[in-house]
Amino acid sequence: MDHILFLTGRLAQPQLERVLAGIEDAPFTYEVREIGLQVAALMTADMIRRRVEAPVQASRIIVPGRCRGDLGALGTHYGIPVQRGPEELKDLPRFFNRAAKPVDLSEYEVAIFAEIVDAPRLSVDAIVARARALKRDGADVIDLGCLPETAFAHLEDSVRALKAEGFAVSVDSVDVQELLRGGRAGADYLLSLTADTLWVADEVAATPVLIPRTPHDEASLHAAIDAMSAKGRAFLADPILDPIPFGLVASVVRYHALRARYPEAPIMMGVGNLTELTEADTSGINALLFGMAAELNVAAVLTTQVSAHARRAVKEADWARRIMHAAARQRSLPKGLNDALMTVHAKHPFPDTPDEIAATAAQVRDPNFRVQVSQQGLHVYNRDGLRTGQGAFDLWPQLGLDNDASHAFYMGVELAHAQLAWQLGKRYTQDQPLDWGCAVDREADDLNAWCAPGPTRAAPKKSEP
Repeated sequence: MDHILFLTGRLAQPQLERVLAGIEDAPFTYEVREIGLQVAALMTADMIRRRVEAPVQASRIIVPGRCRGDLGALGTHYGIPVQRGPEELKDLPRFFNRAAKPVDLSEYEVAIFAEIVDAPRLSVDAIVARARALKRDGADVIDLGCLPETAFAHLEDSVRALKAEGFAVSVDSVDVQELLRGGRAGADYLLSLTADTLWVADEVAATPVLIPRTPHDEASLHAAIDAMSAKGRAFLADPILDPIPFGLVASVVRYHALRARYPEAPIMMGVGNLTELTEADTSGINALLFGMAAELNVAAVLTTQVSAHARRAVKEADWARRIMHAAARQRSLPKGLNDALMTVHAKHPFPDTPDEIAATAAQVRDPNFRVQVSQQGLHVYNRDGLRTGQGAFDLWPQLGLDNDASHAFYMGVELAHAQLAWQLGKRYTQDQPLDWGCAVDREADDLNAWCAPGPTRAAPKKSEP
């Protein structure tokens, strides 16, 4: 059986022991070792090497989640693997469950078409810059959206510029002449052809996206599919997803019927009618739509980022397609795979109870403030005691920082973060930004670099002689 050595600090040791003792049917035995520091989060690889003698009688070592330093080199030193655990001790049971079932989120099947809806009004350089940003967020195809009664004189130049940089390109227009121009310039896809405009596909090599004459005219879409199939031409078929409350459910039924009629046909789903036209957080909408896409074996999704609330739609789509692909492949619920789409709330926001926080606070013997959040509110403690409240203004009068501007500022920031976390139900960790999932770009934290938090309270100034 796997025997694990857990390294920790004095304050965290009792809680770590309780959490490990509470793991039912644990597939490992363990030893908990406190290595002579108060705060486990301040542990470093160099410190471990100095304080833990080799050899270690264990099959692996698990250190705190924010332990800094090169754990690979540390593993070489001890001759056994050294791993970071979760940042919060209460997450250890889920950590071991997830570690036993690794999930590969690098795979996906749905291609993302990201539309630049105002392409005619942008310069070629601006279009290319927009395309680069969309690709970084996960777009596979850059869709140039043409505008009715708006000249797009630089359409060909735009297509060629994008192709020169290696982008796959589609052109979206109701004007067949613009479609022809885009196809002749080298566009890979043309959106959207009906049974009446299929002749355009005969003029260019681009793959057409087929739509019905009207959303309810399924027969016309079937006719277009049959015609392209008879010619042996590639295509995508889009029954059109309608917005709420103008036929969403009926349009979903059309997608299901299309898949039943054409089991192998490549389907496109345009999600902008839901993400753009519904004033709700788009991460959840994308999660649901890409779950449907996975069940229907949809080949491509067209999305936009026009409305301010939908400005992360492509990034969300990229995460959603990966998560839902993994769930479908494993025949499992889309739970416990990744938290990227949980932008507002956390699944386990409050790992510690007020009693557990109070027990930790009772051990503190220094003046530095610690901030934690429980279901009941905010908790701030140091050697002078524990303060509780439900907001920054509740706690501020209790901190005694009126004459310490720098630390007043620091505590104001931390309490604001803590209050947001408590109100929304998010995980709060002192000195760390709140986790907004894929809604916010966040640089990867390099845990090989040492970054020690400073004291939260200034040392008293020495009086002048």
